[in-house]
Amino acid sequence: MLADQESLLVNFLEQLTVEKRSSSHTVANYQRDIRRLQNFCSSKAIEQWSAVTQNDIRSHIASRHRQGIGSSSLQRELSAIRSFYGYLLKQRCAEINPAQYVKAPKQVKKLPKTMDVDQVKGLLEAGSSSILEMRDLAMFELFYSTGLRLSELAALNVEDVDLQDQSLVVRSGKGGKSRLLPVGTKAIAAINLWLQQRIKSATTETAIFITSTGKRLGQRSIELRLELWCKKKGIAEHIHPHMLRHSFASHLLEASQDLRAVQELLGHSNISTTQIYTHLDFQHLAEVYDNAHPRAKKKPE
Repeated sequence: MLADQESLLVNFLEQLTVEKRSSSHTVANYQRDIRRLQNFCSSKAIEQWSAVTQNDIRSHIASRHRQGIGSSSLQRELSAIRSFYGYLLKQRCAEINPAQYVKAPKQVKKLPKTMDVDQVKGLLEAGSSSILEMRDLAMFELFYSTGLRLSELAALNVEDVDLQDQSLVVRSGKGGKSRLLPVGTKAIAAINLWLQQRIKSATTETAIFITSTGKRLGQRSIELRLELWCKKKGIAEHIHPHMLRHSFASHLLEASQDLRAVQELLGHSNISTTQIYTHLDFQHLAEVYDNAHPRAKKKPE
């Protein structure tokens, strides 16, 4: 790059710092991302920022992708380049923004990690030895019984659960939507035991799950209680609340094959979000097939 082209980049970074008051971390990221583009341009003998084309940007991003850089990182790099060219356009040092319509390669969707039925059974039948563990077990049973999100469970109030009807209402799910959910017998029993202890606390808190001081149990505290539960019960695998939600969905779909019902229970607005569990179900079926079918075994005996 020519000296005057270098000064354009320096001025852009200075504008980010002084006028836009971007953090030093953001400025450093922008500088690094645009320097990479600068090195690419030098390798192609491109000396002017205005000479960079959309195809050049595509080639640059493709080469970064071949280096193993992930989609989210490439999206950030493109964002930095677009911002830089936005600056160049205002300075009338470029006629187009070559990165405007370039998209990063799509991120490969990772299948959610789930537990098998025996693992869930081991987790939930480990036994509680204190009032707090009684509360924790009720929470974990509820996660697996209903597929609640962590935020939804933390927001539950006593009045939201109907022990007689074996149901609960989620009043403010994702997108502000409410839904009515059935609750399994095991979860109802665990909640009932906890509520018998909860009423002994002199608290005006409406939350169904409260701390020892009578306050609503927060999301991070719920995560930490599950970590502690696993550690105390000798469960080596890292299990988080969302894994119980994933396991609920996977096991239900495996048994029922009713994708629409699972969608409703999970509170997904789009069925494409729920369809990821069909891949999990197929994986299970494929494993069963490979292990059981006499002419499908992958390794010769």
